[in-house]
Amino acid sequence: MLPLFVLVACSLAEVVSGNTLERRAISQELLAEFTRFTSLSIAAYQPSCPKPLGTELVLAINNDSTNTQGFIARDDSNKQIIATFRGSQQLEDFVRGYNIWLRVPYSSPGVTETSNATAHIGFLNAYNSVASTILSTIASELQAHPDYTLISTGHSLGASLACLCGLSLASNFPGTPLRVFTFGQPRTGDSAYADLVERLVGVDNIYRAVHTYDGVPTLIPQALGYRHHGTEFWNFEDPSTVDNVKVCSGQEDPTCSDSIPTTGINLAHIYYFGEVIGIGLNPSVCE
Repeated sequence: MLPLFVLVACSLAEVVSGNTLERRAISQELLAEFTRFTSLSIAAYQPSCPKPLGTELVLAINNDSTNTQGFIARDDSNKQIIATFRGSQQLEDFVRGYNIWLRVPYSSPGVTETSNATAHIGFLNAYNSVASTILSTIASELQAHPDYTLISTGHSLGASLACLCGLSLASNFPGTPLRVFTFGQPRTGDSAYADLVERLVGVDNIYRAVHTYDGVPTLIPQALGYRHHGTEFWNFEDPSTVDNVKVCSGQEDPTCSDSIPTTGINLAHIYYFGEVIGIGLNPSVCE
């Protein structure tokens, strides 16, 4: 008899493949960027990563009290300054440990427009514990490289932190181009928060990737007042090709990953754009 986890995964895969999808393919260039930022998000899980994907490591992010890790790297070939956040294999425990219904007024260093938004207390506390260090480091990098673009990225818990970071960067460096790439991001705040992210970061600058039946993006339910921001890119079927990624509409497109019942952290959550992410070691992403 197959384990229940495998049976659930197989049945959800059938739901995904059986959905009628309006397929709007992404470009090969965007697919390559998704793949690249997946690899950088993998690099955040490594215990030591002196050259993430060959970039220059500027800062190792670490706060023991909130267990927040990641790094800031400078990619001189692509003229990018990249903030990357590590996820957590204990995401469900992290979320429930802070009580998933507990949202607090959104506030972060240097952000003056909050629009009465609220965010998950655990995600917000984790980001704010490292925010000042991140902002001062990026300010120094931009002073030396004023023509560089800012990138914020991460997987799982790290994806929510990357979103919070993106909002922070948009507010503190409004004249600098910014894009946010997240993978398997749980809902992070309420509808006012989702609107704020889209307004300040720009909905066309947000790339929220979801792999097939990944249960983490729907782990925190809308019924508790949470809402995703756009734009979702649903990799609804393997392999990860330009034709198998749907560009979704709005914040909670019912024809995208929101149509799949959540099963929490599952096989789809640890596999993005052809790469295993969040488990095991992969020193190749640190060279």
